[in-house]
Amino acid sequence: MDTAQKPTAPAPTPLTERQLDLFAALAGVTTALVTLGVSAVVGLLFGLSNPLIAVGSLAIDLAPPGVKSFVISIFGTNDKVFIVVLLFVLVLVLAMGVGILQRRLPPFGITLFLIVVLIAVVATLTRANVMLADALPTVAGTILGLLLLRTLMRRLELWRQVASQKPAKSKAGLPLFERRSFLQLALGYGAAALVVGAGAQLVTSTSTAVSAVRKKLTLPKPATTAPPIPASADLTIPGISPYIVPASQFYRIDTALSVPSVDPDTWKLRIGGMVEKPIEITLAELLKLPLEEHIVTLTCVSQEVGGNLIGNALWLGYPIRKLLARAKPKPGADMVLSTSIDGFTAGTPLAVLQDSGTAAILAVGMNGKPLPVEHGFPVRMVVPGLYGYVSATKWVVDMKVTTFAKDQGYWTPRGWSAKGPVKLSSRIDTPQDGRNLGLGTVAIAGVAWYQHKGIARVQVRIDDGTWQDATLATVVTVDSWLQWTYAWAAKKGKHTITVRAVGSDGDVQTAALADPAPNGSTGLHTIQVSVS
Repeated sequence: MDTAQKPTAPAPTPLTERQLDLFAALAGVTTALVTLGVSAVVGLLFGLSNPLIAVGSLAIDLAPPGVKSFVISIFGTNDKVFIVVLLFVLVLVLAMGVGILQRRLPPFGITLFLIVVLIAVVATLTRANVMLADALPTVAGTILGLLLLRTLMRRLELWRQVASQKPAKSKAGLPLFERRSFLQLALGYGAAALVVGAGAQLVTSTSTAVSAVRKKLTLPKPATTAPPIPASADLTIPGISPYIVPASQFYRIDTALSVPSVDPDTWKLRIGGMVEKPIEITLAELLKLPLEEHIVTLTCVSQEVGGNLIGNALWLGYPIRKLLARAKPKPGADMVLSTSIDGFTAGTPLAVLQDSGTAAILAVGMNGKPLPVEHGFPVRMVVPGLYGYVSATKWVVDMKVTTFAKDQGYWTPRGWSAKGPVKLSSRIDTPQDGRNLGLGTVAIAGVAWYQHKGIARVQVRIDDGTWQDATLATVVTVDSWLQWTYAWAAKKGKHTITVRAVGSDGDVQTAALADPAPNGSTGLHTIQVSVS
């Protein structure tokens, strides 16, 4: 009589060294995600530092001088996104190393993990305005991360041991069970940590509490209003930059990876150093002073020729020179070192801030509304005629009257000039470089700027032809950019278009090429177009 033969479970396949390393790397990545996720959540709940942001900020501080310009030249205003993504990738690579080392040479994996954690703690505690408690998110994430790493490595080792046994005990035996146990734990915790951590970071970056307060803040009416903007100041040409740039489109370049959340109710500005009478002022006190409106163009020193790290806005604020007059700077002082709540500093010539002809203000408003959080809410500096790295401190909380011989702003020891006056310059907005155009009249248009002095002419050259005067928009203030346009009778072929500006003092924009470092780029903006 035939008897049915029970099927036997297939023999388990032992894990190879390559497979073990791969799963160990997965364990390391999961550990990193959980560590970062827990740190982000704890930091959000208790208003403490995020270690990933702290390490990124430290990396910016330690980066060689040329790195900043290179990153901005490639990524522009997306530089912070690039830095965070790059740092996250580096963390994951290190995490894979932690897992592999812990499997092959325990406890060196844990040792590497703790070294990375130590760097994060040091980065956190060396940031501005931090307490010892700011290390708690990192510590909490580390504890849970270590516990998870040990658990994952034990399960991986058990999986390896069971998979090496012969024969298998059953079709659904231990090798399959241990594999599922390891993968479910690693992938489940990793995915959950990624979602929760990303959500916590997103909530932190939007500064929801401060944003809500900002929306409720009502700015007082200015005691001195800006001149009206006639229609002729804003040319209606498709592709040209608007005369007043909306806050949502205004460029943002600073060293803050995470936008600082400053409570306007507790904000104070201190003015001290070489003064006879140190003073402090709150936001409520500042808003009671006679505020002034000024239309001012701001530009970043990192801007390349023809770049877009520039914008024009209507600012509301109080003259810095009047606060300095109350503090009474002492003889010998020649610089004001302003400090942001995140530790950034800028060294501004004292004479510029005291000049009654310079609209240097502590700005509280932008385009008729309170400053956006990412643009310095509740208070920032706006100083026409100087690049932002020496004047436009956001989230400003301290102004130290001092000397250039004693103190330096953040970027000066990193290879940038101590003083950064904005240079005479111009830009073509339309047509864009590389465009194909049709025959006939083409509007070439853009903006030019020469703060304090103003633009007398803008000239356009087609190929190697003569310089032709463009039509200028109506001048509103000499501290803001000026739109211009030139009607070109486009002819078939490939053409080079160049623009230059001439100042009201007769200075002609230089054609000499210079990189942004150490005090701003120079050269003429040139584009190539084809006409058919």
